[in-house]
Amino acid sequence: MGASYPHMFLILLLLRGANAALKSPAGPKWQTLSGGPPLVIARGGFSGVFPDSSQFAYQFALTASLPDVVLLCDLQFSSDHIGFCKTGLTLDNSTTVSERFPKMERTYKLLGEDVHGWFSLDFTAEQLVQNITLIQNIFSRPSTFDDSLGMYTLDDVVELHPPQIWLNVQYNSFFLEHKLSSEDYILELPKDSLSYISSPEVEFLKSLAGKLKKAKTKLIFRFLNENVEEPSTKKTYGELLKDLKSIKAFAAGILVPKTYIWPLKKDQYLAPSTSLVKDAHALGLEVYASGFANDIVLSYNYSYDPSEEYLQFMDNPDFSVDGVLTDFPSTASGAVACLAHSKGNPLPPPGKDTRPLIITHNGASGVFPGSTDLAYQQAIKDAADIIDCTVQMSKDGTAFCKHSADISSSTTASVAFASKASTVHEIQNKSGIFSFDLSWSEIATLKPSIISPFAQAGMLRNPAAKNAGKLMTLPEFLDLAKASNITGILIEIEHASYLAKRGIGVVEAVSSALTKAGYDKETKQQVFIQSDDSSVLAAFKKFARFRRVLNIEAKISGASKPSVDDIKKYADTVRVNRNSVAQINGYFLTHFTDTVSSLQDANITVFVGVLKNEFMNLGFDYFADPTVEIATYTLAVLADGLVTDNPATAASYFRSPCSDMKLNLSYTILPAQPGALVNLASPGALAPAGAPAPLLQPADVVDPPLPPVKAVIAADAPAPGAADNTSSAFSSSAGNGLLWAGIAALLSLTFLH
Repeated sequence: MGASYPHMFLILLLLRGANAALKSPAGPKWQTLSGGPPLVIARGGFSGVFPDSSQFAYQFALTASLPDVVLLCDLQFSSDHIGFCKTGLTLDNSTTVSERFPKMERTYKLLGEDVHGWFSLDFTAEQLVQNITLIQNIFSRPSTFDDSLGMYTLDDVVELHPPQIWLNVQYNSFFLEHKLSSEDYILELPKDSLSYISSPEVEFLKSLAGKLKKAKTKLIFRFLNENVEEPSTKKTYGELLKDLKSIKAFAAGILVPKTYIWPLKKDQYLAPSTSLVKDAHALGLEVYASGFANDIVLSYNYSYDPSEEYLQFMDNPDFSVDGVLTDFPSTASGAVACLAHSKGNPLPPPGKDTRPLIITHNGASGVFPGSTDLAYQQAIKDAADIIDCTVQMSKDGTAFCKHSADISSSTTASVAFASKASTVHEIQNKSGIFSFDLSWSEIATLKPSIISPFAQAGMLRNPAAKNAGKLMTLPEFLDLAKASNITGILIEIEHASYLAKRGIGVVEAVSSALTKAGYDKETKQQVFIQSDDSSVLAAFKKFARFRRVLNIEAKISGASKPSVDDIKKYADTVRVNRNSVAQINGYFLTHFTDTVSSLQDANITVFVGVLKNEFMNLGFDYFADPTVEIATYTLAVLADGLVTDNPATAASYFRSPCSDMKLNLSYTILPAQPGALVNLASPGALAPAGAPAPLLQPADVVDPPLPPVKAVIAADAPAPGAADNTSSAFSSSAGNGLLWAGIAALLSLTFLH
């Protein structure tokens, strides 16, 4: 039942065929009860993208998940006792029932409480199928498929021939009060058509256990919140949790909220794990965890990487759950088949035939305040290849690392030096507190502040480390890099022309620091000099060992040949934003531009960034999974380097066997397919795509010569160890304005509707 689209099945068959031809390698032993890998249980199918329990959701779950994925159906009944799959007791928040039947709202009792809404039992199966369509009831998820897919019955799910079906009977007592028996319905189904049946009702499962003795169906007792009372025993689920032996008498396993296993403290960090999994396994009970979704605020321990959460439950040293109930079965599948048991694997060396470089963005700025000692130390620990320092200057000539000359948001300057706020239009069109208006002795008194780009949506980054770490001068950064085993460093230079007019020579400061640290003769570590100003890059041409990176903040769709010719005069590498590589319409990936290929065809290396883990930063085609985006830029776009706030996420993927497409794997993390989702939408569901971005032109590449550094008298003497502030040729480009335009374009990819 529901709409059918021929191209949907073509895509599904292609994807399924790609995996069906592969063989499954022998895997490691798991700490599950069976010793096999945990099950991936798709709640209502792939409900993280498509309306829950819809045809597309179930079909997509089958093609995007492990071969043995389990499809879960939450059972509801029509008035004529037909079983439908739909999460939640009422229909009004997830279907169009209130529009089609506005006078059918009812009030019923559920566990003694009044529940208002529209209920399946007030409609015949024909009414539900012929008149009602499904909608997405979580606002951060696509509404594009709303009102195009009909309600799905359990029989419809069976006809898909999934490997296993899990029937969750959440409201047995409610339907029984209205003379609709879940037990009778189940007993009339073909034998062994269900692999699992779960319910939060003890008596229902006990009764069913006595009648399914010869069936292979496993009965699973589902725990609700600990303070909720189970209707038949009149005990709370917390009390029942203390008596797992009694549950073993009628069930093969338990399904629990994930916080039963890894509780959360009030500050949203993980508390120590409970002994539940080990206790249940000791009794022979399987343990399944529920509540997994990529697009919810996770514990801060995971740095917004949903794969890390799955691994916490299945790949920790002490235990593994037997399965996870998830809205995003592809991410859970990737955790099981790709990322688990791979943390100790060596990281393949970067190269065209292996993987792109992992390049930090202000260090591991997804974990600690950017450009601090802790952010850089974490990035090195997380196996970044290149750590970066965007150089800012104090008014007395000290070079230090910070992502912006305006330090008001990334330090405590807005409190300590509020009186020094000003507007510098050459840099940004808003007020700020700028490093070149402060001496280093003043800047050194400040604490760094972590920047959470999606704080307005409640997504904070590691608040426990909000002001952790210390600011680093450029010489300190270089000393740290020299003492590590990283592949290289990237030094970015901004606003050189403006600084020269202020009497500050940033080119000479950087050149002097690199020379004093011996990087002009360094052979072990590569040095990248990055700027949006071609004249800055030209000034470093004298350093034969250095590679020069042109930073292009403007959104482009490719590079014209004249612009490529000009780039090669100044740089051998280009760094572009993601929106110059992946075209997005309505949060859907529609196509890849020619940007990367047009540059690589001219033997220009391409870095792409900035990658962030937060799901609001990801188009729908990435399934709210940052690892899928990494796989896309690696395997489909073929980027030479990935600039990221979270190097650990990239390293985790590259350590896994799934990053090597040459391996013969039964499941792998596939790159996003441009147009694969948007083409499933009904005609007119998306607004027309905007005009394509322009090609890069020579005027976007070549900047005027740098002005001489004006001689000024500094108010404070340079800090000890600061680089000399001597004359240099320097210039700013129009890229200062493009910097903020690029950031605005990046943030427009959020899921806020």
